[in-house]
Amino acid sequence: MRSDTIKKGMERAPHRSLLRACGLKDDDFPKPFIAVVGSHVDIIPGHVHLSAVNQYVKKCVEEAGGKAFIFNTIGVDDGIAMGHAGMKYSLPSRELIADTVETMISAHCFDAMICIPNCDKIVPGMMMAAARLNIPTVFVSGGPMEAGHTDKGETVDLISVFNGIGQRKIDAIDDESLRQMELNGCPTCGSCSGMFTANSMNCLNEALGLALPGAGTILATSLDRKRLYRRSVDALMHCLEKNICPRDIITTKSLENAMALDMAMGGSTNTLLHTLAVAEEAQDDFSIECINDLCQRVPNICKVSPSSAYHIEDVHRAGGIHTILGELLRGKPEALHTDCITVTGKTIGENIREYDLRSADCCEEARRFYTTACAPTKRSVADVEAMLATDDDQTYEVDPLPAYDDTFDPQDCIRTVANAYSPMGGLTILYGNLAEQGCVVKTAGVDPKMLSHSGPAVIFESQEEACEGILGGKCKPGDVVVIRYEGPRGGPGMQEMLSPTSYIKGMGLGDQCALITDGRFSGGTAGACIGHISPEAAEGGPI
Repeated sequence: MRSDTIKKGMERAPHRSLLRACGLKDDDFPKPFIAVVGSHVDIIPGHVHLSAVNQYVKKCVEEAGGKAFIFNTIGVDDGIAMGHAGMKYSLPSRELIADTVETMISAHCFDAMICIPNCDKIVPGMMMAAARLNIPTVFVSGGPMEAGHTDKGETVDLISVFNGIGQRKIDAIDDESLRQMELNGCPTCGSCSGMFTANSMNCLNEALGLALPGAGTILATSLDRKRLYRRSVDALMHCLEKNICPRDIITTKSLENAMALDMAMGGSTNTLLHTLAVAEEAQDDFSIECINDLCQRVPNICKVSPSSAYHIEDVHRAGGIHTILGELLRGKPEALHTDCITVTGKTIGENIREYDLRSADCCEEARRFYTTACAPTKRSVADVEAMLATDDDQTYEVDPLPAYDDTFDPQDCIRTVANAYSPMGGLTILYGNLAEQGCVVKTAGVDPKMLSHSGPAVIFESQEEACEGILGGKCKPGDVVVIRYEGPRGGPGMQEMLSPTSYIKGMGLGDQCALITDGRFSGGTAGACIGHISPEAAEGGPI
């Protein structure tokens, strides 16, 4: 074992002495040392419950025969950092997270790790570290948030609140309506309830093979999430026994599977940045050209907020990620490589057969957790902590179906290829006179009448200037908003720009104005918004 480096032999007596001070006994030293790589942060709703998750996963590891050690990474809440200089720290935090995980694992010679991220840069940061370190690793996030509901029964999420600012600015809603959005947009713990960056990356981990089926869509507040933690530990111990490591899993083929899922459900444009970074760490030659090819041949069969009224809980109820992959296999079998190995010890094709709710071979476990765990549970962080702390799960056994949701159509939430929204993917790489090296648009979120648009440019030299100008009425129907000097160098830091895109939508201009930038967007952005224009303005690019 790797950990023998710090615990075996006469020369390691001082090391063992230090470990004994941490509580280890003689019978702990022969066990594999497992890192529980947490990311508990009290100021991020997707992470606020993760201290309890850490402790529960540690318990599961030790019951499975390992010796568990917890450490936590930093985390930036992109929503709270949005719209001010704090956002310039978000993308760079990904590298810090990767480096800190590498430092802890390498310095202490852990045998394996179970990664518990949830939000934005924490997920790809840990993925980069896993690829770099290449020791047996399983990912199990803290789970997605439930969607919120106002007193009038309207379904809302974080993007509703951002859009509400623009709506209030033009008096489309009143103060109380905006307050209702604020009070209910983020009802409990978990990664925000739409197909934003956090949930996009957690769902991609299922298709990539680093996480178990259900990991991307089982709610943070569900008993099934607790069961998933234990199953993930069991998978990790199997990977340790068989020496299945991240670079066995992260290959060009599996990265194509992950991005095929992204095309099928129109995830965040940030996934391009992150998958390419993970590929680099895995020393794989996956490239933007591979992604561009997938754009052209993988249909968009699922749309989730901000591109539709559906949320992650709806995707889960309709059959989750493996049902989306199943529909791709049925209608477009060449879109996936089914022979890629996963942390289950089985191939992704075998996992799809067992966890595709529409498969004749769907296992009973999948049938149960897709159909019994639906929002709203209305559980608080304290409720989730109590659920993880108890051995008596009867109180949490069945989460009732919401009474207001009896018109839900799973066949519309996850469509067949024959009934796809578009024969092309939900993300598209574009090239042109302003983007000689490429740019990206979330086509799943673009109104069809905006697929072709021309108009006068309204130019802003920063996000802050753009926000002020948009709310100040400088943008008119038909305009093209240009935000430049927000790229990696020009920003610096390439901050997400959810605020200006939300203001445009909230002010009723979402189907009348386009936006182009050398910066990037939040996964919550929708509309005719083109980002990542390369080369950027700060490098003398045409923009």
